[in-house]
Amino acid sequence: MAKKKTTSIESYTLKNGQKRYRFKVYIGIDPLTGNEKRTTRSSFRTKKEAEIALARIKVEIEKGTFHKQRAETFQEIYVLWNIQYEKTVEESTFVKTTGLFRNHILPAMGAYKIEMINVDVCQKHVDEWSSKLKNFRMVKAYAAKVLDFAIKRGYLQTNPFAYVDMPTNASKKVIVENDNEMENFYNREQLIEFLSCLEQGSNYKAYVLFRLLAFSGMRKGEALALTWNDLNFSANEIRINKAIAHGKDNQLYVKSTKTGIARTIKMDDTTMAILKEWKKKQKKDYLVLGFNTLQPKQLVFSNERNEFVKPTKTRKWILHVQKKYQLEKITTHGLRHTHCSLLFEAGASLKEVQDRLGHSDIKTTMNIYAHVSEKAKEEAINKFNSFMGI
Repeated sequence: MAKKKTTSIESYTLKNGQKRYRFKVYIGIDPLTGNEKRTTRSSFRTKKEAEIALARIKVEIEKGTFHKQRAETFQEIYVLWNIQYEKTVEESTFVKTTGLFRNHILPAMGAYKIEMINVDVCQKHVDEWSSKLKNFRMVKAYAAKVLDFAIKRGYLQTNPFAYVDMPTNASKKVIVENDNEMENFYNREQLIEFLSCLEQGSNYKAYVLFRLLAFSGMRKGEALALTWNDLNFSANEIRINKAIAHGKDNQLYVKSTKTGIARTIKMDDTTMAILKEWKKKQKKDYLVLGFNTLQPKQLVFSNERNEFVKPTKTRKWILHVQKKYQLEKITTHGLRHTHCSLLFEAGASLKEVQDRLGHSDIKTTMNIYAHVSEKAKEEAINKFNSFMGI
């Protein structure tokens, strides 16, 4: 005798305290696997609504007309796509991407019926994004990925985003705006003044960090992930093989470098001596806080709990010294551009700079080269005049 399949309606409470009802109902045997199939329905405001929906499904099952509910909206397809996408990227990339959808794509397209999305709908939103966002091309690309996924799953035949006309006036506007923005690097004299002001202050840790960034060109996340084992004081070398990043729930975690490739860079004597002095000071200061900094994986830069320094902290440090001493403003990342610029001034080749900064693509190095300091630009034309001799 076949076992009777029972279905019960249960209540649950939302985060806002409101009560809802749901049920799970048996709908037969999956011919592909031989396993039992069930479908779930939820979000009913009353038990009566749930009972009516359950009765309707049971009738459809009896008549053989029931079809398991498919994803119908862009939002529902996105949820399915996102499950697969998470398996293919770094956690930090996944967090950034979900933020892009949460802030820009889902508010615009989430409620649309998937089969009703056409070229005109996509064009409308691309135009809107281009008028508001510098990275509108990226937003469009991610929205298109969801529809590509819908095609693979049989919800659509073609991707309407493929036929959208990309606005050109928006990209021109961004270029004009960027021309008026501050150049995000220091020249040699500005860097010397910046570090001198930092050295006079009370935050020695900030001074050491910014000196390291300016003289190594490493990314902020790479510097904040360094442990003392990564430093070779006898050879004046630093091994860069990891970085910190924001993961789910804004938690910091260690990941590979941006390119996924480790590199070892040579450092100057003075910067390494400053780091060695910081190691001694760290040992003394943190012993007072109850931490032994001689542990094998001790961070070079850590907070008062001897944990990762939040990347946002460096912004407060750099703005403080710039405001106090009325210095030109650049960002923490601008110190990486500063290092790159000054390397070119010192005569380093594109390949040497690419390897030192860990750029996977030479184009990235060339883009920074295009924004080198005025001094380097002047030297370039002077070399040309000297070569021509007329």
